[in-house]
Amino acid sequence: MTASIIPTLENLYDVTQEHQDNRGYCTLLWRRGQLLVKPRGQVKQPYLPSLDSKRSLVECLQHSPVTLVSIDPKLGEALLRFWADACKEADKPIFLSIPTGNKLPNQPWRELQRLIDWIAAFVLLLLVSPVMLGLIVLMQIDSTGSLFCHEWRVGERGKLFQVIKFCSHNITPLGRWMGKYNLDNLPQLFNVLRGDMSLTGSRGWTLEDAVQLNKLPEIKASWEVESESHLLHLDSQTL
Repeated sequence: MTASIIPTLENLYDVTQEHQDNRGYCTLLWRRGQLLVKPRGQVKQPYLPSLDSKRSLVECLQHSPVTLVSIDPKLGEALLRFWADACKEADKPIFLSIPTGNKLPNQPWRELQRLIDWIAAFVLLLLVSPVMLGLIVLMQIDSTGSLFCHEWRVGERGKLFQVIKFCSHNITPLGRWMGKYNLDNLPQLFNVLRGDMSLTGSRGWTLEDAVQLNKLPEIKASWEVESESHLLHLDSQTL
């Protein structure tokens, strides 16, 4: 059974000025299991208060037939992170809608490169595992808090993934030392093993870098051309 992402009609159009930049103000387009999230355009869509809560959005995505979310970088870094976090909790893949000419290249020899990356990352993990264990012990002594933190990156074909890093607090001598020698990035070897990033190629864009792409000429994907006819309407019951 599917759930609707559209809220009840009560006070649907009673939107105050303070909500003008809220998450509910975006255009949702739907086609063949793919949800496209874009800024407000010429096609008007009412305010969707359910999008102001990550919990509500997660529940909607979990109970919907959405198989993939594509989000426009013009929405800004904050909204990209909001949707990415929600999609992660809902176990839905999320991609950035990047101009075709600006996507990270997908070379024909990519499968061979991935195999080489996997073997190299595995060997390196075996070699540096004593160092990583030592750093974990020192970090627990040096400061309190989480040992690992995650940062959203944009990889091949615009797919969003999270890199793993040591939460090195740079205000401490240990943190500054780890940052100086990039030791806080050692856990990213696990990202290489998962195929998120490469040791020899690109390691992905940050969300801040990705947002800058909206200044470049945009080449729309073919499935976006008929987007207006697939606008998520108020009477939709499938999302």
